[in-house]
Amino acid sequence: MTLRIGDVAPDFEADTTEGRIRFHDWIGNSWAVLFSHPKDFTPVCTTELGAMAKLKPEFDKRNVKILGLSVDPVDSHSKWANDIKETQGTAPNYPLIGDPELKVAKLYGMLPAEAGNSSQGRTAADNQTVRNVIVIGPDKKVKLVLVYPMTTGRNFDEVLRVIDSMQLTAKHRVATPANWKQGDDVIIAGSVTDDEAKKIYPKGWKAPKPYLRIVPQPR
Repeated sequence: MTLRIGDVAPDFEADTTEGRIRFHDWIGNSWAVLFSHPKDFTPVCTTELGAMAKLKPEFDKRNVKILGLSVDPVDSHSKWANDIKETQGTAPNYPLIGDPELKVAKLYGMLPAEAGNSSQGRTAADNQTVRNVIVIGPDKKVKLVLVYPMTTGRNFDEVLRVIDSMQLTAKHRVATPANWKQGDDVIIAGSVTDDEAKKIYPKGWKAPKPYLRIVPQPR
């Protein structure tokens, strides 16, 4: 399957390092980040899991839950956590799914159906497509999909930036320009007419083009 923005994120049950979960119930009324890994004890992923653990307070502030996934079993994840703490300074402080039968990886289109039903004997290269970041809203719909190669570590500051944008634009009828960050000016959404915009922004806006209407970030 191809996972698209706006799709309902497939629900599933799985064992994690913090017990068994049903995904949609686990999300509840929060946002969620599901980020996946091709195998335990791999170098780039080791740095990523540690980086995400350090950033967890920032995700908490935004009402975003973190859920990792690796195709190896949960007991392997627990051993890997010791290495992550030793090398990165922080062990994972969020659940990590064990997917030894590759069910979740296949459900989310990260592995083909013909990949078999066991992680045993598979190398990181075999699972190299299990490198996604998926952001899911409280409505359980997919808001963002990022896919990374194995050799490039993920930039989780960028994930936070995008979440800030999505949460802002879900609340206000605006869009964010290239390289936007918190506090920067925003763009009035194209769905807002000039007459509506005058009511929302009585002080007016900058408009280098009629379709490009710039205002300070709403609070």
